[in-house]
Amino acid sequence: MTTHTIGTRDEWLKARLELLQDEKAHTRRGDELAQRRRDLPWVRVDEDYRFATDDGEKTLAEMFGGRSQMLVYHFMFGPDYTAGCPACSAIADGFNGFVPHLTHHDVAFWAISRGQLPKLQSYKKRMGWTFPWASSYESRFNFDFAVGMTEEQQIEGAHYNFHTEDPRPVDTPGSNEEALGTGADWATYQRERPGVSAFALEDGQVFHTYSGYARSLDALWGMYQWLDRAPLGRNEKHGGDIWWHRNDEYDD
Repeated sequence: MTTHTIGTRDEWLKARLELLQDEKAHTRRGDELAQRRRDLPWVRVDEDYRFATDDGEKTLAEMFGGRSQMLVYHFMFGPDYTAGCPACSAIADGFNGFVPHLTHHDVAFWAISRGQLPKLQSYKKRMGWTFPWASSYESRFNFDFAVGMTEEQQIEGAHYNFHTEDPRPVDTPGSNEEALGTGADWATYQRERPGVSAFALEDGQVFHTYSGYARSLDALWGMYQWLDRAPLGRNEKHGGDIWWHRNDEYDD
């Protein structure tokens, strides 16, 4: 028997209309935040970053592909990984469908990881993805945009999500389940971080316009947006400590 509150249709409608007012306020607040993201000052990017892509080496400016805007998802797939982070993989499952829409709104899209390109290509094929994915293996791109750290930075306290984390020894125990299937131990797994960054290109000059990390990525999880409207919500303890899996790893 359900333990949830049971009510009449009229009681449901009354509660739903009250919720609607808060949803509208939340939407308006979201519009305001989106405008504030666009209003952030732009920062020149003068570093000569180089990326390995399916079409050969590209500079950051060349990654725009003739467009004036670019969005980058910083996908956790380090050089020592054999498979992508399961959380990043769940987010990336939604990328294929919206890339054509971004392209036709003058926005280039890339996933970028420190893993070497052959590993990314193999994993991309396994997952059934078609979105563009580049390797930053030979550049400082991930480090400069706070989504990668060295072992020394990890020990001393790395900078992530606009604050410096507490120092952590490389042998700090963690959730092996979360690192499961990446081929990396916990410490190595944690030297990669997720994020999203935006760039603009004007008169041949690249500008960094926005970056977000950690819970800033919640809105990019298409799965989250659906589960937040389901009766049990995200139900994050379902099936173990880590409730999401790669799309080819569910038992059913």
